[in-house]
Amino acid sequence: MLLRTSTTLLRTLREDPADAEVPSHRLLLRAGYIRRVAPGGYAWLPLGKLVLDRVTEIVRSELAAIGDQEVHFPALLPAEPYRTSGRWTEYGDDIFTLADRRGAEHLLAPTHEELATLLVKDLVSSYRDFPLTIFQIQTKFRDEARPRAGLLRGREFLMKDAYSFDLDDDGLHASYARHRAAYRRVFDRLGLAYTVVRAVSGAMGGSASEEFLAGTPVGEDTYVGCTVCDYAANTEAVTTPVPAGGDPDAHRRTQVHDTPQTPSIAALVAVANDRKLAGRHDWAAADTLKNVVLTVRRPGADTPEVLVIGLPGDREVDLRRVAAALHPADVAVFDDWAAHPGLVRGYLGPQVLAKLGLRYLVDPRVVTGTAWLTGANEPGRHATDVVCGRDFVPDGTIEAAEVRPGDPCPACAATASGTPGRTAAGRDGSGGELTIRRGIEIGHIFQLGRRFTDAFALDVLGAAGKPVRPTMGCYGIGVSRAVAAVAEQHHDERGLVWPAAVAPCDVHLVVAGKGAQLDAALDLGGRLSAAGLRVLVDDRANVSAGVKFTDAELIGIPCVVVVGRRLVDGYVEVRDRATGGRDEVPWDGLADQLLSRVRGNGV
Repeated sequence: MLLRTSTTLLRTLREDPADAEVPSHRLLLRAGYIRRVAPGGYAWLPLGKLVLDRVTEIVRSELAAIGDQEVHFPALLPAEPYRTSGRWTEYGDDIFTLADRRGAEHLLAPTHEELATLLVKDLVSSYRDFPLTIFQIQTKFRDEARPRAGLLRGREFLMKDAYSFDLDDDGLHASYARHRAAYRRVFDRLGLAYTVVRAVSGAMGGSASEEFLAGTPVGEDTYVGCTVCDYAANTEAVTTPVPAGGDPDAHRRTQVHDTPQTPSIAALVAVANDRKLAGRHDWAAADTLKNVVLTVRRPGADTPEVLVIGLPGDREVDLRRVAAALHPADVAVFDDWAAHPGLVRGYLGPQVLAKLGLRYLVDPRVVTGTAWLTGANEPGRHATDVVCGRDFVPDGTIEAAEVRPGDPCPACAATASGTPGRTAAGRDGSGGELTIRRGIEIGHIFQLGRRFTDAFALDVLGAAGKPVRPTMGCYGIGVSRAVAAVAEQHHDERGLVWPAAVAPCDVHLVVAGKGAQLDAALDLGGRLSAAGLRVLVDDRANVSAGVKFTDAELIGIPCVVVVGRRLVDGYVEVRDRATGGRDEVPWDGLADQLLSRVRGNGV
């Protein structure tokens, strides 16, 4: 393939677009790879489409190598299958819905589990057809409230999704492991540095899931890693090591104290130490019990539920963790205090919540036998020795507190205590601590189980002659998002630096002059193209060599060949975009050297 800049739909920009927030967005626009069409929607220009196609083909080849079969579903889908699965309401405002001229409701597909299940039900009837995995690479849609960061959070995106069907859980685990390994090969070939982390399943459901996150400071996903072991998890999936409980009756009786002007935890701790409440002068925020009021609206519900969450006062509620725990409900901060006079703002304690008929969920650190300084449910008053299991009984626990650097690793804590999720003394120094990192989600794999086969009553004839209900896995890769992730990790102050496997072209020929130099460059480009390389020739006649060099660095093709004045001496300059290295190379034998160089990079 031979492209000439003068005839290719390619326009570079000298300045950063005003709305470009992250490097990938800024550079893909400036280098002429994409063009904004609407909020969250982009056109792929010729160079961008070449990159997208190369990423797509890497994904396709690795899926085919493990026996997955490619299909293609429509993007416009009838509502009924999604009503059957329950996801028509679960997705809420996140899906695009529309009605046709006859009034029938449809949606623009965010994912295709329902259609995949129905297809298998229609075509497969015997255990002999299993295991079976189908996949597609298809445009998906999500009605993002605030599209941002270019390709990283759009309303329309290209995605690969695969669906495995197995007869039992052992088969599901094998399919899951096979796809997990294939994903590693895909992202290794793309040149991405990534971490596999534990994740929540969200709208997909199922028993287990993992995300593949490409590390970058601008990533919208926050995840943790351990300083000692290999534990890694999305912050929404982090579990809190549970301290040992105690005897609720071992504590003193509750005392109520006047604590005026203390609506905040900091003010309360200061007053508690100044007045030596309960005989103590070492009160800390972690000794207080903060009670946060939220509203929770279930899909299809007319009115929201008022929910109170209790957590140590040195922590803040992370609404993303709450939303993950309560999915598919929508969660918001409570503000209708006038309608609930029993809730005393700033002085709320858990002692009255059962009488008020409100659900009360607590942080896992709030265990039976722990005593707290908390609100007394009267303006300007707090209570000491309010004991869990004696003065209040939670309705359950919830992972709602923010995760902070230095928190104990749950895996290390479980190993130290011998009990999953429980540590005898909390943070006792016996294990690693969590570090906070940021990344871009580039892949997500799920063990779905039988949620969808149950919903659509998919049964096949088993080996014993009885019906068997298959179990499913689901495996997604954001293909267009992966392009942005590669750009985030492979750029410098001058522009993009594409890995050879995904670059739009293998060689960029920059013609520094005219006449013989242009003729030589086009001849070289033709020979390289005939040998199977992709070549871009910057043959613009009315553009200075300096602008061409700047554009070459911005576009980011791995190998740049400058055909300039030294050609009369039989030499050209070969530049390595990634390392910045420059070599003068004889014209004779140049084509063979470039072929060897490119193919040595695995292209």
